[in-house]
Amino acid sequence: MAKTKLHRLDVPKPFIERPPAVSGLLAPTRFMKLVGLVLFVAAAVLPFVTATPYIISILTSAMIYVVLAMGLNVVVGYAGLLDLGYIAFMAVGAYTSGILTTQFGLSMLETIPLVIIACIVAGVIIGGPTLRLRSDYLAIVTLGFGEIIRITANNLQITGGPSGIHGIPTWSFFGWSFSDGLEIAGIQFNSKILFYYFVLFVGIGLAVVAVSRLGRGKLGRAWKSVRDDEDVSEAMGINGYKTKLAAYIIGAVWGGFAGTLMASHLSAISPNSFEFLYSALVLMAVVLGGMGSTPGVIIGALFVSLAPELLRNFSEWRFLLFGVLLVVAMIFRPKGIWPANAVLPFLKKRRIPPAPATTAVGVVGESADEDGEDRR
Repeated sequence: MAKTKLHRLDVPKPFIERPPAVSGLLAPTRFMKLVGLVLFVAAAVLPFVTATPYIISILTSAMIYVVLAMGLNVVVGYAGLLDLGYIAFMAVGAYTSGILTTQFGLSMLETIPLVIIACIVAGVIIGGPTLRLRSDYLAIVTLGFGEIIRITANNLQITGGPSGIHGIPTWSFFGWSFSDGLEIAGIQFNSKILFYYFVLFVGIGLAVVAVSRLGRGKLGRAWKSVRDDEDVSEAMGINGYKTKLAAYIIGAVWGGFAGTLMASHLSAISPNSFEFLYSALVLMAVVLGGMGSTPGVIIGALFVSLAPELLRNFSEWRFLLFGVLLVVAMIFRPKGIWPANAVLPFLKKRRIPPAPATTAVGVVGESADEDGEDRR
């Protein structure tokens, strides 16, 4: 039996040739990485320029807000879950580390596994029964759980009640603590500067890299699919409930880690530190910067945390000016300062060439001779 010879079909070439992709330093991904690296180096060099306790303290608090906002960006920006009680996970992390260090003698490093377990349990307890709700109903329930955590901490003896927990130690590693200081090449680094670098390299670096890679991975694409249309994503085989629960648990872990950083930074915590206002401020940072955008969330968190301090010279008018700045920013940038689909200005200069002219095509089955007469 003779074998039939297979003929390969040639793919037709496109009529319009695509413009070449931007390469070199102008490539969007490479350009953003370069800008991020420059800002990261500038933050690392800043203590050598000015190292006053006030500046180091407010910058450390601002970077902790960035870590917290990156966790909420997973919940709100990627998965589309409106959470109005996210500060509850920060309270869980802060109180867990505070209780273990002050009453059981553990170091901050040793409390991290227990903080992660506590945040996972809190995420399952809060998110398990509530993530089947959507939109406004989910927001109201998460707001209620945030208040439950705060009121519970205000009435328990182990959490110190309204007075909270005091004397939380700084981070220590195998017998060496930040409070001991460090001398490198004749330069003395005190505990505040060492903690500043710890938050910068471990907190910011880990948060930005991990959350960015999660957003570009398979799980991140599932989150964005559920955010855009949960019914269609489930029709495509994505389990919407498990996907949202995974986002909620990961966001809870990031919130708990930010809570341990804040507890060691302030060395004291109380229920007043976890009111609804702080949940609103973190949510404001995500929305103002651009939901689902890593550089946007960083900009939004820095703006929300540093703007009141920069306006301190205006005394009692600073919060009014802060509100006006927020309104102006949302009027001119309704999708955020740096949205997830932001196009850099230099990319708009690319021009797509016009389509070539096409010749007229007759009706199939008809032909014309040289004299123009139709033949059938």
